[in-house]
Amino acid sequence: MGRYVVFLRAVNVGGRTLKMADARKVLQDNDFGDVESHIQTGNFLVETAMRSVTKVEQAVGRLLGAHAGYDIVAIARRPAELPALVAEVDAIPVALQGETSRYVSFCATAPPAARAAGLEEWDSAGERARVIGKDVLMEYAVPFHEAKLTGPRIEKVLGVPGTARNMTVVRALAQKWGS
Repeated sequence: MGRYVVFLRAVNVGGRTLKMADARKVLQDNDFGDVESHIQTGNFLVETAMRSVTKVEQAVGRLLGAHAGYDIVAIARRPAELPALVAEVDAIPVALQGETSRYVSFCATAPPAARAAGLEEWDSAGERARVIGKDVLMEYAVPFHEAKLTGPRIEKVLGVPGTARNMTVVRALAQKWGS
């Protein structure tokens, strides 16, 4: 059995509700074992006989989307990838002046090199992005709700779906499920 950390995109925002207890039950009733969730933004640890990350993403998205009544994008990582990502992010010096916040956008696939370079050339005061494999480190020296470098903009530039989590959540998940 393989273990996967699954991130759901755009749940419990903008009227798109999904109760985590319901989601855990749906997954458990459909051959996912040891299902855990972390906060209300759609972060799950699942165990499954599936060996393909893509198949896990498709199954979780299909099952939870059918339950919720709207399309759900699920993005999965193997648990060991999270502590490695945190270590890589921590090794990157903060590029902006002043008080900053950092987020990671977990992308469904690695973006093409030309699109990644385009994102890294983003030019808006107080905002920077850096592609790390399949993921994007976002830094903000502006309030997150005022940023122009948003999830939809990153998806448009890279051409792949993604979902963002602040580094506090990423660190908590790496510590909780990263073994």
